[in-house]
Amino acid sequence: MAAGRRVMAGLVRVTALHVRGAHDAEFVCVGDRAYIVEHDNDVQPGHGAGHHQYCVLSVVDLDTLAVEEVVPLARSEQAFANVTLPKGECFVPRILQIGERTLRCYFAGQPPGRQAQTWYRDFDLVSAKFEAGIHKAKLKTAAGVFDMQPRYFYADAVAQGFTKPARDHGLYLFDAFKCFDGQRYVALNNFPGKQNALARVLDDAATFEVLGHYNEPQSEQLSESSVNRLPDGTWMAICRNDSGNYHFTTSGDGRIWTEGRELAWVTNGANSKPTFDCFGGIYYLGWQEATSIGGGRRSVFNLDVSRDGQRWERKYRFESPDSFQYPTFHEHAGAIWLTVTQGEKGSTDRILFGKLEDGPTGR
Repeated sequence: MAAGRRVMAGLVRVTALHVRGAHDAEFVCVGDRAYIVEHDNDVQPGHGAGHHQYCVLSVVDLDTLAVEEVVPLARSEQAFANVTLPKGECFVPRILQIGERTLRCYFAGQPPGRQAQTWYRDFDLVSAKFEAGIHKAKLKTAAGVFDMQPRYFYADAVAQGFTKPARDHGLYLFDAFKCFDGQRYVALNNFPGKQNALARVLDDAATFEVLGHYNEPQSEQLSESSVNRLPDGTWMAICRNDSGNYHFTTSGDGRIWTEGRELAWVTNGANSKPTFDCFGGIYYLGWQEATSIGGGRRSVFNLDVSRDGQRWERKYRFESPDSFQYPTFHEHAGAIWLTVTQGEKGSTDRILFGKLEDGPTGR
């Protein structure tokens, strides 16, 4: 617990002061800067403000942790050079470096009553500006290549026995991005639909090929997964469960997955985003505990470590009445950095950023 307090004491707010609600950040580090994407609104705490939800990119100096700039990414009804977005929320942004000078930023555009669409927009590191246009991400399934919309993800799952109702929104790049054997992967999620799958990122960094779905048992409400590969090459995913504790599923090839089940080292889990990373040969498994601090929600987050993915020990326990939720962790220049969402009593109104720990080489 003391280790967790030390980390939290060093975190800084990156969300602009006028923002009322902020959630679900992701980031990459390039050189001496972090580039952090998040979705915000200026209306109310939380992230249920509908078309008032928009996405931004914040630039942070890694030496001083000063926020240098906040750059708008996308908002409802924004007119770009090639298309005008319909009225609806811009949600769940993700970010990937695709070249020496380009960051690709993805987001879901979700107009009510219509199929949501995942878009991307490129940010130039030299000019520190976004391109004028946006582009549709694509989804590759057994049936072909389509615009990245929930209906095509759903149809692919139904072909493999999925029976829950279809949803026209909620398809997100969730656990993004991880590289194994020179290939990028991402976990796909439809949150309201309770769908999960492993996907391969094709070379264009715009098309996501669904490899295998993991939604069993459908009697549970599995969602928002994090994926890694164990030392013997086995894939493992930890899934949020909106009807109970976290479930784990494994696969030998990323296509056929076992039925999810609880495992002994995660108990009293809450329905929130997990993390599953590997840094320097050590696995870091992060999960929300249902214990409440000061009457708050999502106020305890555990980070356990293992060398084999089987025997775990607690390294960090983060406790805050203002919550500690939806963290992301990335290694850069010999250190592990993180973003995390906080908000009063478990609401979501700010993103914090800082260092988790130094690696063997330090920074």
